[in-house]
Amino acid sequence: MAELGGSALQPQLDTFLARSEPALIAFRRDLHMHPELGYAEHRTTKRIAERLEAAGLKPQILPRGTGLFCDVGPEDGPTVALRADIDALPLQDEKDVPYRSTVPGVAHACGHDVHTAMVLGAGLFLAQQAQAGLLPGRVRLIFQPAEETPGGALDVMAAGGICGVDRAFALHCDPRADVGQLGLRAGPITAACDKVYVKVTGPGGATARPHLTADLVYALAKIVTELPSALSRRVDPRSSLSLVWGRVAAGSVANAIPDDGIAEGTVRCLDDQAWHRAPDMMNSLLQSVAAAYDVEATLEYVRGVPPTVNEATSVQMFRDAVAQVLGDEAAVPTPQSLGGEDFGWYLESIPGALARLGVRKPGSNAEYDLHRGDFDVDEDCIAVGVRVLAATALTALWDGGRPGDTAQVGGTALA
Repeated sequence: MAELGGSALQPQLDTFLARSEPALIAFRRDLHMHPELGYAEHRTTKRIAERLEAAGLKPQILPRGTGLFCDVGPEDGPTVALRADIDALPLQDEKDVPYRSTVPGVAHACGHDVHTAMVLGAGLFLAQQAQAGLLPGRVRLIFQPAEETPGGALDVMAAGGICGVDRAFALHCDPRADVGQLGLRAGPITAACDKVYVKVTGPGGATARPHLTADLVYALAKIVTELPSALSRRVDPRSSLSLVWGRVAAGSVANAIPDDGIAEGTVRCLDDQAWHRAPDMMNSLLQSVAAAYDVEATLEYVRGVPPTVNEATSVQMFRDAVAQVLGDEAAVPTPQSLGGEDFGWYLESIPGALARLGVRKPGSNAEYDLHRGDFDVDEDCIAVGVRVLAATALTALWDGGRPGDTAQVGGTALA
């Protein structure tokens, strides 16, 4: 692949990381020891802002006071965003390490501290490129609050965080992939995740006389069993639209039919169009089943996040960047996940891609899954992430052009 910015990128990254990698690891460990939940990331936001200001940058803190974004480079030319999420999870840190969480019941068990350190490192490197006149556009660093809540992406967007941005890129820790690997996939990579609450009401009474009641428990059971199968038949099976119940409750004694009951669950979907149609489809099916058993049913449908749908050109930019800084073999296929990721909100408005960064020590048999109290990473992944993010931003700026233009990426014409 051609050199970016008129100079060899790899030696420059080597020099930067030789000096900065220990500080980035220390920064990650500091965040890990002081995790903060969504919309409470005040210390985290302050620490990030201090590092950016020390490099001569001007971070803009979001209106709620947590999370920020910061521009690097000239305003003319294309603009590329690199996004990190900064919030932690309400889990106890179970690791026996020097940087274990000092906050009871709160831990960085999803790698957001790593994401933050990587975007910070890439931003500081790109700031040096800008000072040398090697950045033909602007890179926006987004440090987003409340990804786990979710909702932080919407706050970034409301504050103008993606205004003028042509493409957005993000990395997410993958504990099932080795350090040095980057998992790529065009199209849907994570799913929409919504919550549904169904309430059923009707005249109750004695179980000895069900014909004089709505037999509400039986009706609720029919709703719980028939809705998922009926919903799956109303959409293309490739959308992976699924309704799964997590809680069902009705009644308190064995010989009385109750007046009301509830069912709560989640809807997950990999297809954006099916996701937008899901509330109306579900309500229509709910009313149909409820009418057959003469009960009243109401649906509360709470939107979570849309599916994260990677744009093919942006995935290719990731691939070309990885080939330059890690080698062709480092880019590997990655499966779809029905987990939610609010990076999908950005990709509804602008093209971009989310990739999975390997964080497992090569040769290790350890399994540190996400959202577990023992989750941890091989910290060599931080330097890998800095390389990938910096190279991807430069690839998009130098070779990518603006979406809709014909661009030369890695020597291949992309329309």
